Amino acid sequence: MAKWHFVKKDFRINRSNDNVCAPGAWAWGDSLLFMPSHMDADRIPLYVSTDPKNGRWEELVDSFPQKHAWDPSFFKDDDGKAYLYWGSSNLYPLYGVELDPAKRYTPTGPVAELMLLHPDRHGWERFGENNSDTTIAPYMEGAWMTKHNGKYYFQYAAPGTEWNVYADGVYVGDHPLGPFTYAPYNPFSLKPGGFITGAGHGSTFQDRHGNYWHVATGLNWIKYKFERRLNLFPAGFDPEGQLYCNTAFGDYPQYLSKGARDHRESAFTGWMMLSYRKKTWASSSLPGKDPALAADENIRTYWSAASANEGEYLAMDLGKRCKVYALQVNYADEDAHLYDKQGGIYHQYQILHSSDGQNWQVLVDKSKNNTDVPHDYIELTKPVKTRYLKIVNIHMAAGKYALAGFRVFGKGPGKKPGPVQGFRAERQPDTREVAFSWQPSPGAYAYQIYYGITPDKLYNCILVHDANSYLFRGLDRDTRYYFAIEALGEGGVSRRRRSER
Repeated sequence: MAKWHFVKKDFRINRSNDNVCAPGAWAWGDSLLFMPSHMDADRIPLYVSTDPKNGRWEELVDSFPQKHAWDPSFFKDDDGKAYLYWGSSNLYPLYGVELDPAKRYTPTGPVAELMLLHPDRHGWERFGENNSDTTIAPYMEGAWMTKHNGKYYFQYAAPGTEWNVYADGVYVGDHPLGPFTYAPYNPFSLKPGGFITGAGHGSTFQDRHGNYWHVATGLNWIKYKFERRLNLFPAGFDPEGQLYCNTAFGDYPQYLSKGARDHRESAFTGWMMLSYRKKTWASSSLPGKDPALAADENIRTYWSAASANEGEYLAMDLGKRCKVYALQVNYADEDAHLYDKQGGIYHQYQILHSSDGQNWQVLVDKSKNNTDVPHDYIELTKPVKTRYLKIVNIHMAAGKYALAGFRVFGKGPGKKPGPVQGFRAERQPDTREVAFSWQPSPGAYAYQIYYGITPDKLYNCILVHDANSYLFRGLDRDTRYYFAIEALGEGGVSRRRRSER
């Protein structure tokens, strides 16, 4: 999955209708099943291909009986039976139906209504940023099925694509079409803080070593509220069958597994954030698109130069000499007028470094790059000790030269922060909410709060920058929880401290 090749195929039914999105795909032997979501309710085709690399597809079901089969996903059971799941609504349930592979995957048997949201009991299912909107009913969508040890884990997303708390929950049952029981540890995939937020509408799968992963969508809406990016998190099932997703350090460098491993153990490299809120300056800037916005750990804000000319640059002072291990260049769209997936576009740049801000050396040379790299990650062959960094534009794919994040990872010269003192978790009168507070830890730029339903299963993680309090509205009303916190500093990560209450 390290390198991708785009193969263009137009799946629109009506050539004037561009409302085709959120497809479902399933690799089955030598075939790939594929169903797009369409706005046209009267015709939902199902396609198959044994040669998707060359864009050759056959239409299996000309007109799928289920109207508005939005967010479809497939599942193949061990007995060879096939199932389709779908739905995206704040009014209607998610659905499932068995398909008959012998009859071109046409539905067989009744359609099952699988589940509805209960935001009155499940705080994380409430709509809005930080689950704060109680006027609009939340949305459920993104159905996905995983079978593990004879149990069926029906996964779903809530409460809305456009919010930082977009997450995935799970129901568990003994049959692909239920009945299912709500898992008390929900949500299992959550990322409300960090450079990119959100971990919903995901799919859980295994790699060649048997390790589970959860690919989910993160929020990047600046120009359009449903714009997202794909995030890949270590996942798995613990010995008691609890489905988990490890989103801690989810947008920091992590080691890739080369064999079977326990994904409950962190794969974080230990390379800390060195660029957060550091002094920045640039060759030019548009009004309201200041250089500091490329160093605020928020993918939805960005710096933009006044042009896309070669030589436009952004510079940064790390404040002191640090050991730099890796960098991430995140481009932004400013005055870009390309739509849909485009071929032939590319980014070119150089990153320079200096110890005194006067004498510069090339650290990264992408001047010959010929690929589209909107989020380019560069891991240095050897770490370099430096203080100043400068990224210089050579060629922009589209629009003006703009960066949502110029992120630098490594180790600062100081010690890691000490354990956080005074950490308290106060359950509120509305027990779906908890108020965290703690004493600021010297040398910390952020904190990670872990929680779970047993002391040894604190699988969920919340990243908080520049604060010593946080109100979380994502608990279940009648569930008991346990909490812990750790401090993040440029010198490392503190030992975890459990809450006093």
